[in-house]
Formats: sequence, structure tokens, C-alpha cells
Amino acid sequence: MQPTESEIEVPFDAALSERYLVYALSTITARSLPDVRDGLKPVHRRLLWAMRLLKLDPASAYKKCARVVGDVIGKYHPHGDQSVYDAMVRLAQDFALRYPLVDGQGNFGNIDGDNAAAYRYTEARLTATAARLMAGLDEGTVDYRATYNGEDEEPEVFPGLFPNLLANGSSGIAVGMATSIPPHHVGELIEAASHLIDNPGADDRDLMDFVQGPDFPTGGVLVDGREAIALAYRTGRGSFRLRAKISVEREKGGGWHLLVSEIPYGVQKGKLIEAIAGLIGDKKLPILADVRDESDAAVRIVLEPRSRTVDPELLMESLFRMSELEVRFPLNLNVLDKHRTPGVMSLRQVLLAWLEFQIEVLLRRSTTRIGKIDDRLELLDGFLVAFLNLDRVIEIIRTEDEAKAVMIAEFALTDRQAEAILNMRLRSLRRLEEMEIGKERAKLAKEREELARLVESPARQRTRLKRDLAAVREAYAGDERRTLLVESGPARELDWSQMIEKEPITVILSQRGWIRAMKGHVALAEIAELKWREGDGPHLHFHAQTTDKLLLMADNGRVYTLGGDKLPGGRGFGEPVRLTIDLEAEAEIIATMVARPEMRLLVATSDGRGFVTSGEATLAETRKGKQLVNLRPGAKVVVLKPVPGAADAVAAIGENRKMLVFRIDELPELGRGSGVQLQRYRDGGLSDAMAFAMADGISWPLGGDSGRVRSETDLTPWRAIRGASGRIAPNGFPRSNRFS
Repeated sequence: MQPTESEIEVPFDAALSERYLVYALSTITARSLPDVRDGLKPVHRRLLWAMRLLKLDPASAYKKCARVVGDVIGKYHPHGDQSVYDAMVRLAQDFALRYPLVDGQGNFGNIDGDNAAAYRYTEARLTATAARLMAGLDEGTVDYRATYNGEDEEPEVFPGLFPNLLANGSSGIAVGMATSIPPHHVGELIEAASHLIDNPGADDRDLMDFVQGPDFPTGGVLVDGREAIALAYRTGRGSFRLRAKISVEREKGGGWHLLVSEIPYGVQKGKLIEAIAGLIGDKKLPILADVRDESDAAVRIVLEPRSRTVDPELLMESLFRMSELEVRFPLNLNVLDKHRTPGVMSLRQVLLAWLEFQIEVLLRRSTTRIGKIDDRLELLDGFLVAFLNLDRVIEIIRTEDEAKAVMIAEFALTDRQAEAILNMRLRSLRRLEEMEIGKERAKLAKEREELARLVESPARQRTRLKRDLAAVREAYAGDERRTLLVESGPARELDWSQMIEKEPITVILSQRGWIRAMKGHVALAEIAELKWREGDGPHLHFHAQTTDKLLLMADNGRVYTLGGDKLPGGRGFGEPVRLTIDLEAEAEIIATMVARPEMRLLVATSDGRGFVTSGEATLAETRKGKQLVNLRPGAKVVVLKPVPGAADAVAAIGENRKMLVFRIDELPELGRGSGVQLQRYRDGGLSDAMAFAMADGISWPLGGDSGRVRSETDLTPWRAIRGASGRIAPNGFPRSNRFS
């Protein structure tokens, strides 16, 4: 099939790339990134422009937001009405913008996260800050472009002397890039800009003497150090660590509670309180008893501790780590420069670009004003000629058919001057009017001379700009910084045992791997009387506390860690331990105990190998556990026992009933490994091993229920070097070939 004249054959990948690039550039330059000159995106600029044309200045009456949104989407911004209204709502929210640009009347949402009312119910007008941002639009300061349908015009950028980009910040996601700029204090920005006017070579570190850091509308506490803030401003990328403002309120009787009076920027109060309540309900923060929202116009969140003995600093650190009472606000100074090219700038580059634009605005305003003065002076000169030759002018007008041409020829007037004279009213021919024209001409001539000197002198331009900046600074003199700067390190690692109520428990593991924790330290006789599932029975048990970390050793060489407070209660049969840890189907738990980092443990495998390890090496962070012993094919872990503090020897006994005793220092201490040979066997493997003090000898229980114990203190016949075969165990040694 031959293509028609309207069809073009191109490779699919080329066509796709070309069209996607057009879409990406449109998103970057016309939707998502702000302009470095006025800090606005097109939708915000069009909203303010439409409100200006509707004469919604700060002193006028409010008008329905529906009217504004209709004008914006009908004339300037052909997008959805909801997106335009959402942008307008944000410009009116004093908790979203440091210096709101829209003065809203009605429900414009709140810090709880509630949405604004529909635009048919709300009204708005411009704020004084918005008027200042648009000042000079009628003075030839910026270029205008046609709207999308060519019926109207809109300004390409706003010329006003207000550093909106940094003062109010911005955020957006484009195609392949994004921007995130926090708000700042306008007074600090103007002082930094004034310093740059006098010292163009000043670097970002110098500007830190003026711009201390972001200043968020919701306050909070900025806890990053000066170096971290300076690095972010120098590179244009980074993040700021922001915390809620929390104080400890003392109560009568010695009690206390935490009071949150300011929350981090961008955090919805309703969701924050819901999340903290979830921590309480899920018992993830047991030292916190309750959270209450007592807010009205100001934020007031009350946090009640579990008891007055709780450390307030610990509770605050816990909340900072586990909730949005501490957040990181990203910095990505990705903006469009004066050529509409996106790029990441430093704080210094942003301020320099803004100052360069303001100098350009000053020059264009001055040049435009000079042109208007010249036009007026031309007319005034014509009027003066008419007054000096008043009788002749009147005669020409009364007698000549082409009075305009005659006056031009006789008095050397321009066409505009002659036309203006002919259009003069009779009352303007008074003597007083001639004097007023002379005064006006002298005043305009003086103004023109000053403007001409300003245009020709960069030094005068800088001085004028500094004076104008000082006036803006004075207008915001009563505005205090809201975000405090208190350097603080990251929230410390929490000792979770401090958050758990310490109670004694007895941990019980059944033969089939069901685990439970009974309250209190239960005696062996009581454990025997517990109910068990059919075919099941007691296997391992030990005493612990709810604050303890529990160690489980599997015969496949992996160790697992459980929290004492996380175990199921002892009323039922408990729960399969495999629901809590990822234990292989064929693996079995061979030892359980309280894990303490400082303890030493003896590990031995069925093929007679072993080593000494530390309690810290056995602690696992995840439910998958960690591999402690590297096993040889066919081998299993059969021993995991604590090494007593006075232990200086190891006793090992094989399935062949041969026992060997050797010095413990012949074993290596490993964090993970396969170990060394403890004892050699011709048949079978290792049955049991233990560490003990040689001076105390070895003891083992006698059979039956007598509870008697036999000890062997003279172990000379069984002493040898590690790796020997050993000798037959002493008479009366248990037939189970186990030391205990």
C-alpha cells in the first residue's frame, strides 16, 4: 500500500522518541518547574494575572473562586478546573506558603489534611505580597506573549521586587527531573541579596551569615548542623532534618506530659495523630500511654507517658524515630533560568539570577519612563509655543481651512504637537495653565535627567536596587522567623528493653516446635502438668524476662533471635515457632537460652568439630536468622552451651562412650565458621560436650528420681590434646552419653 500525501513513513522508534521529547519538554518548561525570576509555574502566574484583570486587589471585595477558575481555564490555561483550583487553594493556605499570594475567604482546607470547599462556595482576592510581586507590569518591564488561542496576552514573568522562589518555595515532578525548594524568611533573603550587590564574589558560605536555613510556615525545629546546611546550599541538592517543637509540661504531683506546639512542614496533623495512636494500639511504643488533640487555631497535641518514671528524652527520641514528628525535607534547586533552560543552581546562583533580572526590570522601567517623558515633553513644548503665539494660533484656526498644516509650517511643530493644540479646550488657555505647563516641564526634565544617569551608570543601578530592597525589608519588618535552628544529632538507637515492662517469664519449647511464655518463673513440676497437643510434650525450657533477647539454635547451623515480649502467652498450646522465624522444614531447634552479648558459648557438631563464639555473634536482626556454623555434608549442630566464667577445660563424649578432656584455649574463638576437631571417632560421632573448671571436675545426675549427683574430680585418665580419641567414660556415666 502506497502512503498518501498526508502520510509520512518514519521508523517507529524515531517517531516515538521525537514525540516523547516534545511532551517531556512541555512538562518541564510549561508545567512542573518554576522560573528563577519570579518563582512561579505557569498555572500560578496565570491565576494571579487573571485575578489582577478582575481587579481583585487587596483593597477590593472578594469574588467567587469559580469566577477566577473559569477565566483562567477559558483564557489562559486550558487544563482541568480541579487542578487549577487546587493550585489556587495552595496559594491561599498559610500553612503551605510562607507568604500566601491569595487571600481566601471560606474553607480553604486545614493543617489536619481536610480538603477545601468547592470553588462555588469560596471567595478570594490578592494579597499585598501578590500585588508587590506583580508591581510594574504596566511599566514595560517584561514581555508579553499571546495566549493559547491568540485572543489575549499574558506576561511571560512577573517583575515585582519580591524573592518569591526562595521565600515561598516550590515543588514539582517533571519528566526525568523534579524540584523541591523549601520556603525561607524574606528578610534574610533580602539581606543576602544586598550583600551580593556589594560583594558579587561572595560564596554560599558567606551567605549563610544571612540565610540561616529554611523558614517553614508551620515552624518546627531545624536540627541540621551549619556544615550540612551549607553543603546543601552550595550544591543545590540535599535535605533538611526538621522536627516538631516539643516541650515537657510538668503537672502537679510530679507527673508530666509532652506538648507538641508545632509540627513539621507538610505533615498532616490528622494523619500524624492517627499514626501515633497506631503505635500505641500495636504496642510498638509501650512507654507512651495516650495521645490527645487539643488544637484550636494553634497546634496543641498532648502525649501522655505510660508512667512518670519514663525518661522524657527517651520518649521524644522514640517519637522522632517512629513517627513524622521528625521528617527530612528534600532540597533540589532545579529551576528554569532566564532562557527557560532547566538546571540545578546553588543558593548564590539563584540570588544572582534574581538580582540580574531585577536590574533588567529597573532598566526597562527607566527606559519606558524616559520614552513616556519624551512624549509628554514633546506635547508640552507644543503647548508653550501655542501660549507664546496665542493670538496667531487662534487666527489660524478661525481663518485657515487646513489649520493643522499651516501651524506645522509656521511654528515648526510636529504632527502630534499640532493635533494636541487643536484638541485643547478653551479653558486651558488661561494664564495659570501656562504656568502649570512650565512647572510640569521642568519637573519632567529633571526626572528624565536622573533616569538617564541611572540607565548609564551600573553603580547607580546597584544603589537604587539596594534602596528598593531596603523598602521591601521594611515592609516585612514585623515578620519573625518561625523555624528555630537548634543543632542536634540524629535520634539515637533505641534500647527497646527500656520500652518494655520488665516481667519474669518461663519460655517453653515443645518437642514439635511449639513455643509459649508463661508468666513468672515456673518450676519444672508445673511444666510437666501443662496441657500439650496430642503426641507432643516438653522439650526445652528456661527462665527469662520480657526485656530479654532469646537465642534459638537450629541443628542446620543457623541462629535466630526473638524478643521475650513477642512470645505468645502460656494459656493455650502456644504457636509454632516456624511462624515467627524462617526455619527450614527439616531443621530442629537444639538449644534455647537468653542471649547476652558478653556471654561466651561452646558450639559443637555431630562430626566432632567445634569452636567458642560470643553472644553478640549469635544475635540476628531478621526472621531469617544468621548462619553461625558452616557444616560439613551430613553433619548437624548438637551442642550450644554457655561457657562458665571460670571454665578452663572442655569435655567431649562420643556416641562410642569415649570421653576426652582438653584445655579450652586449644579452641579458636570465631564469629562464624566450621571450627576445629574436638574428638576423633572410628564409628559414630559426637554425643555431647561442655566447658567446665578443671578444679571442680565433672558432675552428672544419677538415674531415677533420687536427685543425687556423682562427681569425678580426677580427670587425669581422660586428659589429652584436642583431637584425640579419648577413653571410656567413668563408671556410672549416664547411658544417654550426655553430661546433663
